[in-house]
Amino acid sequence: MRKIYILIFIVVANLSALSQFESSKVCQKCHPIIYKEHFSSSHRKASIYEDKVHKAVWDKHPLKQKEMYKCAKCHTPNDRAMIVSLKDGRKAIPKQNKAQLEGVSCVSCHNIQSIKKHPKSNQNIITDDKHKLFSARESEKSNKNKGFSIQSSWFGLVTKESGSPFHTIDFTNENYYNGNVCIGCHSHKQNAHKLEVCTMELDKNPNSEKENCITCHMPKVQGSFTTLHDSKTHRYHGFLGTMHKPRMLAKYVELGFEKKSDGFDVTIQNLANHPLLLQPLRVGELRVSIVSNGSVEKLKPVKFMRIIGKDSKPATPWVADEVIKDTQLKAHERRVVHFSNTLKSGDRVEVVLGQYIVNPKMAKKLKIEDKDLTTFKLFKKENFDVK
Repeated sequence: MRKIYILIFIVVANLSALSQFESSKVCQKCHPIIYKEHFSSSHRKASIYEDKVHKAVWDKHPLKQKEMYKCAKCHTPNDRAMIVSLKDGRKAIPKQNKAQLEGVSCVSCHNIQSIKKHPKSNQNIITDDKHKLFSARESEKSNKNKGFSIQSSWFGLVTKESGSPFHTIDFTNENYYNGNVCIGCHSHKQNAHKLEVCTMELDKNPNSEKENCITCHMPKVQGSFTTLHDSKTHRYHGFLGTMHKPRMLAKYVELGFEKKSDGFDVTIQNLANHPLLLQPLRVGELRVSIVSNGSVEKLKPVKFMRIIGKDSKPATPWVADEVIKDTQLKAHERRVVHFSNTLKSGDRVEVVLGQYIVNPKMAKKLKIEDKDLTTFKLFKKENFDVK
């Protein structure tokens, strides 16, 4: 009981944060494990002050000269002052304040009431009730306004807390069960030339409660989601992706091998319901080596990419009006790559699938020098023995 009173005191002491819902530090009091995961995530690091790729693109974007940071709705949605300025058509550029440094905060996602779909890009509709958050829990799916309560038994010797002393929770919002809470920012982005710069192709492979953004990128992991009561698991809030723990997503790609009379085939099966890599700056690469009698022969890498441009030449996302090349692995696609090299019994074929966060050629144009962003990153590796 004493623990509850302490928590309530902490909440009261943070009333200014409560009214604005800007800082995730408030959430840390009751959700320390989730806060730690979120703190190292790409969501928290979405602003130009943390995301080096985003900053490099922004520095060259024509909107910077116009002082209109229209990326704010997804990269720093908690900066309400900037969002309002942009909506009113006034100038708004990033300033190193608390809201900007939060990037995408806890409340940025848990305040999303609905998604307004649009051909250019979707929009998150934020609730007007600043004391209510949305979340998902199957056992509470019919509860629209869960508040804090303490139940006692055995003449007060045993107490059980439920809900949060900080906010009410709406568990009825379907977007938090089917993963559509993510599509306000992650569905697609169309530029001024009506070219989809990036897309999840959800029109072909829509989210469902069984398979969606949350089930893949926020799997259940060990640990309690709150200090108010114990739970065995919680949804991972580090958000698995190509930038963060990509090996944990490797189960959604299967690599195969088959010896042929004229060489051999390597197969890649994309089990995800969206293209393997979504950003146009990223490049996937298949590396195959043959180990025979102690020697290693590295074969020519096979690249998977989607290049956008203008006049048949690669161009920046705001200039591009066409897709020049698209060898990207589509949703649920099984790609067969043939190699004409002769194999013999006892050989071993090593297959490595990985990616570049930023295409090295484009990195030079954007003046990105961080090697962590321009060097090959392993995604999945399989070895196949030739019989």
